[in-house]
Amino acid sequence: MSSGPVKEYTGIAGVADQGGDPMGEDVNEYYSAGDFAWIMTCSALVLLMVPGVGFFYSGLARRKSALALIWLALISIAVAGFQWFFWGYSLTFSHTGSAYIGDLSNFGLMKVLVQPSVGSSKIPDILFCLYQGMFAAITPALAIGAAADRGRMLPCIVFIFIWATIVYDPIAYWTWNANGWSAKMGGLDFAGGTPVHISSGAAALAYSLMLGKRTGYSKVNGLPYRPHNVTHVVLGTVFLWVGWFGFNGGSALGSNMRAVMACVVTHIAACVGGLTWCLLDYRLERKWSTVGFCSGAIAGLVAITPGSGFVPPWSAFIFGVVGGIVCNFATKLKFLIGIDDALDIFAEHGVGGIVGNILTAFFASDYITRLDGFTEISGGWVNHNWVQLGYQIADSVAGFAYSFVMTCVILFLMNLIPGLSLRVSAEEEDTGLDDGELGEFAYDYVEIARHVEGAVTTGSSVRSPPHSINGVVPEKAV
Repeated sequence: MSSGPVKEYTGIAGVADQGGDPMGEDVNEYYSAGDFAWIMTCSALVLLMVPGVGFFYSGLARRKSALALIWLALISIAVAGFQWFFWGYSLTFSHTGSAYIGDLSNFGLMKVLVQPSVGSSKIPDILFCLYQGMFAAITPALAIGAAADRGRMLPCIVFIFIWATIVYDPIAYWTWNANGWSAKMGGLDFAGGTPVHISSGAAALAYSLMLGKRTGYSKVNGLPYRPHNVTHVVLGTVFLWVGWFGFNGGSALGSNMRAVMACVVTHIAACVGGLTWCLLDYRLERKWSTVGFCSGAIAGLVAITPGSGFVPPWSAFIFGVVGGIVCNFATKLKFLIGIDDALDIFAEHGVGGIVGNILTAFFASDYITRLDGFTEISGGWVNHNWVQLGYQIADSVAGFAYSFVMTCVILFLMNLIPGLSLRVSAEEEDTGLDDGELGEFAYDYVEIARHVEGAVTTGSSVRSPPHSINGVVPEKAV
């Protein structure tokens, strides 16, 4: 691997090929050591985001399903990781394919090694595969939070594999693969506005619809309860915020000025989004909400994602403000459409991704992309490229509609298969996913203390209901 000038790659390109013989040549000489170090670091940062999603969702949910949401995030890494190796990478980033999806020329990572990748000639296939595999893991993890309180675990595992194959891979292909219809059209999506956020937000909405409302849900008030562990929400936000530097900064696919700019605008949007949401909540409650700040920071990060490698720093302020405001008000949409989206995944990721895609049409600047030394675009409205707005809307609508419809179809068919019914029993929903599906708890003592519905008071103690795992609970613990 070169720490100075690199040797030009002159091997086979454009079709599946190993790209070089490590036994007969130094295959590292075609690539920069700095680029390798940065993208490998970013891969680890994006991986860190997945448990961050689990902690964020766990903190927002009720304690009786807290551990299940962390488990789902971790299982998404495993299932999506296998799917990516098996055929996901080939379907998404093969060097040949249709306008819609790739082929199986790289099945099982066959011939994935030295050849310059589809994403950038600056890094090889194998490194690009590692990095993009983390995107493939976090996207279903975002969507599967819709199973909160009422979704069975086994169908979730099966769903992740099928959804990654039928939904994520095609959307990522047409967005990021040069052969894809959106890429050819001129759509701009630097780090995943459509493949990651819009697709997961639409999938979460569809999953919530197909599962049905949680017991006790009211169309007017929903199922009002406070997030059970705000510390988990903060911890998840920290993991996500730090990881997003790899998510957006790494999407430059090299260690260069464009990567630095992506990190700068990412941080600005997160800061402004957090402040915006916090102020919106303060106007109602006269309280400075920690959960509100965290939600706003995530909204800003989601909004800036598609434009992070295209827009100048001053525009990141607008991404943060608009993302924070629109996503905040979008949390009310579930009441209008009557779908119990327990964790507001659609509002944060679906709506936030659409907002980011549209704002990218306005603020994409040709000089920002040239910071990597070679990428050229026509820009957005700031460069008088008015048609870009149409491209961004087309990409957003296609991604949302495809993900929502296909998710509904997948879940409908799965629910017909014996053993893959989507929803837990009423009794398991009452006791919680942690007890009913995992047999473990996030916090054993607190969980016992909180399950006192129908308890019989006797003297100085309260007797637990039949589903509790302990016989007697002191009154002080209730």
